[in-house]
Amino acid sequence: MKPIYILSLIAIYFCLLIFIAYLTGKNDNNETFFKANKKSPWYVVAFGMIGASLSGVTFISVPGWVQSAQFSYMQVVFGYLAGYLAIAYVLIPIYYHLKVTSIYEYLKHRFGPTSHKTGFAFFFISRVLGASFRLFLVASVLQYFIFDAWNVPFEVTVILSILLIWIYTFKGGIKTIVWTDTLQTFFMLFAVIATIFIILNKLDLTVTTLFASEEFKIYNKIWFFNDANSSKYFLKSFFGGMFIAIAMTGLDQDMMQKNLTCKNTKEAQWNVISLGAVLIFVNFIFLTLGALLFMYANKFGIATPIVDGAVKTDLLFPEIALNGHLGITIGIVFILGLIAAAYSSADSALTALTTSYCVDFLDIENKPLEKQTAIRKRTHIAISILLVVVIVIFKHLLQDNVISSLLQVASFTYGPLLGLFAFGIFTKTSVKDKFVWIIAVVAVILTYFLNSFSTQIFNGYQFGYELLIVNGFITFIGLYIIKNK
Repeated sequence: MKPIYILSLIAIYFCLLIFIAYLTGKNDNNETFFKANKKSPWYVVAFGMIGASLSGVTFISVPGWVQSAQFSYMQVVFGYLAGYLAIAYVLIPIYYHLKVTSIYEYLKHRFGPTSHKTGFAFFFISRVLGASFRLFLVASVLQYFIFDAWNVPFEVTVILSILLIWIYTFKGGIKTIVWTDTLQTFFMLFAVIATIFIILNKLDLTVTTLFASEEFKIYNKIWFFNDANSSKYFLKSFFGGMFIAIAMTGLDQDMMQKNLTCKNTKEAQWNVISLGAVLIFVNFIFLTLGALLFMYANKFGIATPIVDGAVKTDLLFPEIALNGHLGITIGIVFILGLIAAAYSSADSALTALTTSYCVDFLDIENKPLEKQTAIRKRTHIAISILLVVVIVIFKHLLQDNVISSLLQVASFTYGPLLGLFAFGIFTKTSVKDKFVWIIAVVAVILTYFLNSFSTQIFNGYQFGYELLIVNGFITFIGLYIIKNK
């Protein structure tokens, strides 16, 4: 597929998003930008959150992970559902009861201003890194398949990507995103399902014969019970997935901001529970696509792309879609799916970071009313620039599979949030608020040390996703140590 065709498709797609932004962003005020006026239908939010939860990382990196991890990721996904139930019945009632704009305001109510700022800081770091990971992946694909042919620098590709997001979110904010994410989730799911059937047809398979084939069985192992030291061991994956969902959704302003636009607690709960159930089915489809991609590559001799000397399984899907001799149709649906998946998470991240910085750090609600909109707009621009800088840094540092890197970083940055909220909810003890940030930093350092030397300390044991739980537990214990007598 020629680069000019891909670029034209992207331009048409963004014109559609900008049109939705025009319709939803007529009220250029902070109540609309931060809360969508608390009028979002729960089922619209839930459907749109599928795309935000999966993102471009899932769209490309999960299928690319199948070769090394098989279907072990499903163990994590089943854990997600348990985590979403905890979010629905523990966290959401708290947020609605306190009527918060940012969920980290809970920490101010429970412990004090230092805890509030600590929670904000760890979210901010987590979401900047997470959003940058996701956008880095998309920008890399655009660079590899479009802009390299025109000798456009990677930095320019990144700036254009962020600029497009800024254009359609700068007025309507979360109200615009609730509706654009619905459209983008549809395109993403359509692209995956269409790609599966196109490749099945090329391999002369049906869905039934695929699941019965010996080639598919090479990749489809889900359960790993044998080796407790392995990072893929079931209990590690399930409970790690459970707490990843709690931390990366329930304790994440990006994801919760959409929930907080629902009319009431009950609708927000329905939103989260339905999301958890649907994600099981959707992630299985993504892993099935991954198995098909490797089966197709093996049959037709398509090599996994190599970038800067490293094999990039993340790029196998785009390689096959755009250069795998499957016709222009699959190229079109892939680009639509990629852009939809990537920007459905990146746009909400930009809005959530803007919201959290304004509410938690700048205390915008106590600023003069006539200055609040201007403060929000300047913050929106500044965070856009920050994302550009971080993505460019990733270009020179990141070597691993992107989803593996994303979840590993989350274990360090979300752990203190998990510990803080758990201590606040499950104890009635107050703490010496001014020392909370020290406990959070020490917990990250200790977790990093344990992860780095786990095989030596624990006789060959390797941490998986349960590292997040360890980090949260260390934070919890630290808070108990600094409790008020």
